[in-house]
Amino acid sequence: MNDLKLKKWVDQIIANGLVFLMAVMVINVSWQVFSRYVLQSPSSFTDELSRYMLIWLGMLGAAYVAGQDQHLAIDLLPRKLSGKPKVRLQILIYALVAFFAVAVMILGGSNLVYITFILEQKSATLQVPLAFVYTIIPFSGFLVLYYQLFQIAQLKKIA
Repeated sequence: MNDLKLKKWVDQIIANGLVFLMAVMVINVSWQVFSRYVLQSPSSFTDELSRYMLIWLGMLGAAYVAGQDQHLAIDLLPRKLSGKPKVRLQILIYALVAFFAVAVMILGGSNLVYITFILEQKSATLQVPLAFVYTIIPFSGFLVLYYQLFQIAQLKKIA
């Protein structure tokens, strides 16, 4: 499988996962509102579940946006440059984002997962191990790293 096909395949899986998470989250929050205001008996798990789903949605969404090269950026300098200096600057930016993904998301997130796993922390209502909830951080870090390395490889082809 070539690089572009693999990226499109990863993009599609993440996009489908985000749509699924968002749909389940809408159903979950709708049930919370319905049970609270119509049934007068609020559901006990929906608040916590929606909070954890929002974490997953945010982290996966950030990775997906990084893969689409649509993340928030101040692009004053890249707009002024052209040719090789612009390509070098973009490679530097992708490398810095990759460094952040490795240092904070992969290493820091893995440490968080490890600590919560060792301490056997569980969520209050769902009794789900928090290590499971936090695994999305290093997973998204690997996705961001993959996307940044892909972007660097694409730029090196044209440089």
